Amino acid sequence: MAAPKRPTVRTRGLAYELRVLRNQRNLTCRKAAEELGWQASKLSRMETGQQKIDVADVASLLVLYKVRGQERARLLELAKRAEERGWWETASPGLSNLSRTMIGFEADAVRITTFQLSLVPGLLQTADYTRALMRGGHVPAGEVEPRVVIRMGRQAILSRESPPEYLAIIDEAALRRRLGGTRLMARQLRHIVETAERPNVAVQVLPLSAEGHPGLDGPFTILNYTRGRSVVHLEHKISSLFLDKPEEVSVFSAAADTLRRTAMDPEQSVKFIEAVAWELERE
Repeated sequence: MAAPKRPTVRTRGLAYELRVLRNQRNLTCRKAAEELGWQASKLSRMETGQQKIDVADVASLLVLYKVRGQERARLLELAKRAEERGWWETASPGLSNLSRTMIGFEADAVRITTFQLSLVPGLLQTADYTRALMRGGHVPAGEVEPRVVIRMGRQAILSRESPPEYLAIIDEAALRRRLGGTRLMARQLRHIVETAERPNVAVQVLPLSAEGHPGLDGPFTILNYTRGRSVVHLEHKISSLFLDKPEEVSVFSAAADTLRRTAMDPEQSVKFIEAVAWELERE
């Protein structure tokens, strides 16, 4: 008997969006299924990415959820291409479709490994650091606070009842860059130290003394799941790429292993970050 096909990135992204739409209509899974003459288990499997999502079924759900126009066309197109591996999407202002999908991927992950070359990882940022980052990147003033709220909300996964294991490998350069000024950066570093006290969180610093390493070509995040393929997220200025082909994910997994071995261990890293924070506070 053939093993069941694991859901693609597109399928899992579409499944998450359908779940969000149902919740926005204040419908239980059972009630929505009854409205369409389905078994509740069918809708449940669709929303968790456990079965192929048929375009006709998506069309029926969008009628029930009163989704029209461009949003309906976008979701139907996503359903048509749900079996394709990999996913490239251009970001849009505010809470983009990409952002919603990333939030869902983080929420379902059992392990998240991220490497950052020049910035503090999003799940470890303070609100002030995020604001400084947005302003430095010339994000329109009206979009700054909504994006800060979204990023702070994402961080709740690290303190929930069953949180994912989270490993952040951060290049020393990101810790030395005084984004927002000396005091703001000192507070940011103290926040990293406090967050690293959580049993599910580990931080490792890659020192500037390290020579060539596999992270020099840019940051990446690996998300692992109990079920389904692991996903690699690559973020760029106006777009992001999701990869889930095993041969692609393995490249980044190997890179993460090398970076972890090259970096200071978690205990040394926390002491180092505390020392840098202390230096800033002394100025």
